[in-house]
Amino acid sequence: MMDREMEEKIPMPEVESLILDCESVEEACKKAAQLWGIKQDDVEAQIISEDKKLFGFLGCTYKVEVRPVAPASFIKSCHFVNEILDKMDLDLIPELSEDGMINLVGEDVGVVIGRYGETLKALEYLTNLACHDDMSTRRVRFDCGGYRLRRERTLTRLAESIARESLRKGTPVSLEPMSSWERRIVHLALRDNKEVETRSIGEEPSRRVLICPVSRPERGRKKSFRGR
Repeated sequence: MMDREMEEKIPMPEVESLILDCESVEEACKKAAQLWGIKQDDVEAQIISEDKKLFGFLGCTYKVEVRPVAPASFIKSCHFVNEILDKMDLDLIPELSEDGMINLVGEDVGVVIGRYGETLKALEYLTNLACHDDMSTRRVRFDCGGYRLRRERTLTRLAESIARESLRKGTPVSLEPMSSWERRIVHLALRDNKEVETRSIGEEPSRRVLICPVSRPERGRKKSFRGR
């Protein structure tokens, strides 16, 4: 059975849009921002049509298409984490990439990453919990100072090392508790290794990867009989 973290990465959701009838573009952006719970500057607008009242003497009504510059939950995530960083007095700015990654840029990258990335993981979890209604499909990921790439390389080496240990001992070996992203890296690192198999065990936040040697049926030995 395939673990959920082995599935394809969930793409960044499409940006929703609305069509509003307003007397100005500014009014349309303001209404949309209030509806989505974001700032007015986070909304872009385009006039679709114009309806003049009584030949223009009484003003105009515009049909305006509005949309957030990114999925609203991701924009709220950036604002949320920015407030936390300000309260922590950290010199960091959240930048949202096109694939839904929030990259923290600034002088205090080492502080926010923490030991083994624990601070960054906690900040990511808290942000998703506060800003995403459906964490299974609209989860935002965090990075800081290239941490994710370094962690991916470390986990790949670790997975290969534990696989060798499991084969040497002939018994399953479990890794430390990891996030779903980290477990997925371990699964992928050993996906093509036919001598071991991986599966996730336990419950969050103590869920971990178990690496097991693949049992192979013993081949029957041929017996030779010498006649007398």
